[in-house]
Amino acid sequence: MKNIKLKYNIHQIDKAIEFIFNNLTSKVVLFYGEMGSGKTTIIKRLLYKLDCHDVISSPTFSIVNEYKLTDSNAYHFDFYRINNEIEALDFGFEEYMSKNNWCFIEWPEKIYNLIPKKAQSIKITILDSITREIHIND
Repeated sequence: MKNIKLKYNIHQIDKAIEFIFNNLTSKVVLFYGEMGSGKTTIIKRLLYKLDCHDVISSPTFSIVNEYKLTDSNAYHFDFYRINNEIEALDFGFEEYMSKNNWCFIEWPEKIYNLIPKKAQSIKITILDSITREIHIND
């Protein structure tokens, strides 16, 4: 099991994105971290790296945003506002997971029993006002 980490600051965000892409082994990526740790910012930059030309926004209120990529789609989930796993099932979470598209999931602890085994975890830890540490696990 891979468990690697990188410390970066907001001025080194491109370094963090390269680090993540070089260590991803799954298209289903779980993002853990407290509010304000930079999960959404990292996901936006990952989508741009995947050549997404759509306007990228946080799916906090919509729960999921879909983005067109050159040869597939990407989905950005934010489960912060759901109360239970039934809500995720009600909007078709399992169907999203059945396809071979990129899926970036914030607050995956809210849907623990629905997480596919192939998923990879990224934990973002706040070290200070501009410094973060990323831990990537298989």
